[in-house]
Amino acid sequence: MRSDDRLPEAGGQLLRDYQFSPRLAERGIVTAVGDGVMWIEGLPSVAIEDLVRTEDGSLALVYLLSAQRVGAMILEETPDLSAGMAVSLTGRRLTLQTGDGFLGRVIDPLGFPLDDGEAVEGQDERFLDHPSPQITARDFVHEPLYTGNRIVDTMIPIGHGQRQLLIGDNGTGKSSLALDTVLNQKDSGTLCVYVMIGQKRAAVASLVETLREQGALAWTTVVVAEATARPGLKYLAPYAGCTLAEHWMESGRKVLVVYDDLSTHARVYRELSLLLRRPPGREAYPGDVFYLHSRLLERSTCLSAEKGGGSMSALAIVETQQDEISAYIPTNLISITDGQIYFDRKLFAAGVLPAVDVRRSVSRIGGAAQHPAIKKEAARMKLDYLQFLELEVFSHFGARLEENIQNRLKRGRLLREILKQDLQSAFSPEMQLAWMVAFNDGLFADKEGEEIKRLLKSIAEAVARGRLRLDDPRDQWAALVGRLT
Repeated sequence: MRSDDRLPEAGGQLLRDYQFSPRLAERGIVTAVGDGVMWIEGLPSVAIEDLVRTEDGSLALVYLLSAQRVGAMILEETPDLSAGMAVSLTGRRLTLQTGDGFLGRVIDPLGFPLDDGEAVEGQDERFLDHPSPQITARDFVHEPLYTGNRIVDTMIPIGHGQRQLLIGDNGTGKSSLALDTVLNQKDSGTLCVYVMIGQKRAAVASLVETLREQGALAWTTVVVAEATARPGLKYLAPYAGCTLAEHWMESGRKVLVVYDDLSTHARVYRELSLLLRRPPGREAYPGDVFYLHSRLLERSTCLSAEKGGGSMSALAIVETQQDEISAYIPTNLISITDGQIYFDRKLFAAGVLPAVDVRRSVSRIGGAAQHPAIKKEAARMKLDYLQFLELEVFSHFGARLEENIQNRLKRGRLLREILKQDLQSAFSPEMQLAWMVAFNDGLFADKEGEEIKRLLKSIAEAVARGRLRLDDPRDQWAALVGRLT
């Protein structure tokens, strides 16, 4: 009896068909490991952004090539990883699964679940680092993105496809506004991706719990690379969130991405660059730190109808030190984005919440998407408010003021009280128009404190009962709010 007759039929056939031939494979050696990076000798055909795997199963992304060594950031690490191990090419680049299965999930930048749920089977697989859409594939920003915030939606409007910067010192309310914007997308058809970069675990848990309590996880994916994560994962976090959103955008849907925050992301990139011994530049950041964020934010846009008409909006958070907006990273991001909402710590300390400084805040393209009725009511209001802020400075000198100046100061102080807003108390577009009509018609005159809150509540109830639309004539809106007095 022949030996191959004792083998199972399928296995025997494979052995009989097997052909011996020489095979070439590159193998390198790990020379050093530490601080989230590894150094490798060998692998002569390796390229930037190739994935390599060590013999213990650890995974790394190549990010530096030199004549002697290869530098790579570690993405997956086992306890056994050490110098002297063999490393080989995987023959692939870093990709991420995307699709509707990620809605309601908390994941890491590699797509692995962090919420104790099962692994997600995606509908599509995309490269994390992907070119931004071509100019010919883009459309003008033409549809408003409502945040539910009275100051932003009236004076600093944002449109779908816009990249807006939230800038200010730590603890002034930037993340709170971003979270409220995500919560306000209920029933709007807008999907959300919230990226947390280098945040404490308590902050991550608080955000996820708030989203769950408000039912917002149904339209939100949270991408987390917390403070204890490896530098490579924190570096990849915003690109992972952008890749998820890009799939939905190209499917013709509207997406909002929050990057919280890009200051931390820049510091992580500086850390990785110094560990990999790349030449430092200004403030020890590498020379391509501008390109780091421009290639990320340029992927946010509004696609033309021929490309599906989808859009990706970006709220990028950046932290300043002592209100210094002329620092390196803030100025870089200001030049990349389509406007900024500036949060002032003095306003925050004075109890003016949200602490948005209207003088230093701007939306360069959002006004083109603002509804005409809201835009008309807000135009006069913003001018009056800016003039009031200038006049208020002179009023502190104690000089005797003319009556018309006193009236303008009174109107400005009244508007400042109206614009104060608590967390998670969003206003619908119809409610925004209603209170502006009431204010411009003088219905808030001589109101103070609790009276203002009661009148705003009455306006909200009247709007809910009246069922007017934004396109209805102003006379109908004026009659609706006029009956409250």
